[in-house]
Amino acid sequence: MRKFEKQKAINLRKSGQSIKEIAKKLDVAKSSVSVWVRDVNLTKKQKNILSLRGSSGVISEKRRTTRLSNELLKRNTIISTASKDINKFSNYELKIIGTMLYWAEGRKRGTRVVSFSNSDENMIKIIMRFFREICLVPENKFRAHIHIHSHLAVSSAIKYWAEITKIPKKHFYKTYCIPSISSKGKMDSLKNGTLDIYVCDVVLFLKIMGWINGTINRLK
Repeated sequence: MRKFEKQKAINLRKSGQSIKEIAKKLDVAKSSVSVWVRDVNLTKKQKNILSLRGSSGVISEKRRTTRLSNELLKRNTIISTASKDINKFSNYELKIIGTMLYWAEGRKRGTRVVSFSNSDENMIKIIMRFFREICLVPENKFRAHIHIHSHLAVSSAIKYWAEITKIPKKHFYKTYCIPSISSKGKMDSLKNGTLDIYVCDVVLFLKIMGWINGTINRLK
């Protein structure tokens, strides 16, 4: 089999094909092809053609890189311009935003605990503003609970979320570590895990449910 592949590689090389092209056609390593065809002498014309192909590849890659760079610039320009459409929020607007966030990511069953869960630090910051500025939750009523995969650093996660939420570390429940070896490579993007924020307040829970219902009714 190798003898056949070697002869075919030599024939292809004599026809002026590159080592990379031959390796791809025969589904073998480029190092093998290089050894098989080392005694094949190409004509000056064939060498020029291969050289031009190589140059063409470099030019194509430069064009692709430039195109992607231009596309990224256009995307960033659109995002930057659109972000300027958003002005400072009033308390009422913050109330609606917080209500919608809670509707999407908060606990809606039961009647005892207000609970919000997410891994996005900006979403957590916004919901904390909602709880503090709109719901007027006393600082001593906040509790936090981290869910994190067991191979990640728990102490770093606690420090991280304590800084994001401004909730004292002493108000964090014992971290829940999820044993999952198979997810080690996949979940490192969530190196600080997911945070649950709890407020034990029946009245606040019912108010938020009412705000959600009110918003839905206004949009029907």
